[in-house]
Amino acid sequence: MNPAQQQVTSAQRSVCVFCASSNGVNPIFLEAATTLGQTVAQRGWGLVYGGAHLGLMGAMADAALAVGGSVTGVIPRGLVEREIAHRGLTELIETGSMHERKAEMARRADAFLVLPGGLGTLDEMCEMLTWSLLGIHQKPIVLINTAGYWDAFLGVLDAAVNAGFLRSTHRTLSLVAPDANAACDMVARLWSR
Repeated sequence: MNPAQQQVTSAQRSVCVFCASSNGVNPIFLEAATTLGQTVAQRGWGLVYGGAHLGLMGAMADAALAVGGSVTGVIPRGLVEREIAHRGLTELIETGSMHERKAEMARRADAFLVLPGGLGTLDEMCEMLTWSLLGIHQKPIVLINTAGYWDAFLGVLDAAVNAGFLRSTHRTLSLVAPDANAACDMVARLWSR
């Protein structure tokens, strides 16, 4: 593939990022979100996320936009009405429910990256892992393990394998990277296969 073709291919790619709508207590989480937004945009990939202007979500979107990235937010109408929607995105899509939001984000993404977050992030990530296990998609899912945040979750997966509730082959559905660059490199390698 020549460089021009490679550029077109990467411009057509989009990653969906699941992360918190709060900053967390450790400033490294906000820094990781900012770096991820910049990294995704600088690679020419589209960014798809939950559409909020708050927390890690907003910082990541702002960082991508600041370097000329394309950012699509997908947010349920109920959250738009609470005035948390980011109004400066390339595209803002309103859905009728959280279920529709996850389906739309998944439809628009070629890979999933997961930064630290709470129940919403866990819900989104676990649903994409389940869809992968069931063969609904075969898109990469990479946890960005900022400050060891995902270690406890990975321990739960190991416990599920040891208890016979998860096959060891399914344990590897969630890949792990230490930072944004490593996560994006991992995704790029998987896309090139």
